[in-house]
Amino acid sequence: MILGISGSPRKKATEFVLKTALEILEDKGLKTEFFSVRRKNIGFCQHCDYCLKKKECRIKDDMYELYPLMRSAKGIIMATPVYNGGISAQMKAVMDRTRALMAENPNVLKHKLGMAIAVGGDRIGGQELAIQQIHTFFILNGMIPVSGGFFGANIGATFWSKDTLEGVKADNEGFKSLKKSLERFTEYYKKYQAPHER
Repeated sequence: MILGISGSPRKKATEFVLKTALEILEDKGLKTEFFSVRRKNIGFCQHCDYCLKKKECRIKDDMYELYPLMRSAKGIIMATPVYNGGISAQMKAVMDRTRALMAENPNVLKHKLGMAIAVGGDRIGGQELAIQQIHTFFILNGMIPVSGGFFGANIGATFWSKDTLEGVKADNEGFKSLKKSLERFTEYYKKYQAPHER
């Protein structure tokens, strides 16, 4: 299963792009799940070390919907709007709160594939910086970051929304970067993950 996590608090461009990505993967024969932070109660990690002792997070909120999905996923696609040149606060909260998963099982995300999507209101608004933040999360947790490669999708899928849903739908270059990234993601999945599925 491929898990798509939308880090946008709004039902607009980021969520639309991620759902499109998951539909493309479904058409390629992959099973997907969608999770959005929108209308979810996800508190910030307080680094209280409760999870290190009890192997679970002290904050009982909607992250407990996401934890089992992250455990069972073979690949994770994180999509974020660009806020102040980086990822959204909601996406950062999701990343930080996975500390409880790692406390429970340090290898829970190891060797899973990861892909990043960033949607910015400006053409050059921090999309690549946001993707680098997501890739850093993948690397720190032993995951394998996947991009679309050179000529259009160097480190992942980037979109220019012009702050509207219509803008992102009209971003042909963005969809080229998405399709390239998904092609390589599917290639890696079929080579490294699918053979080990039960």
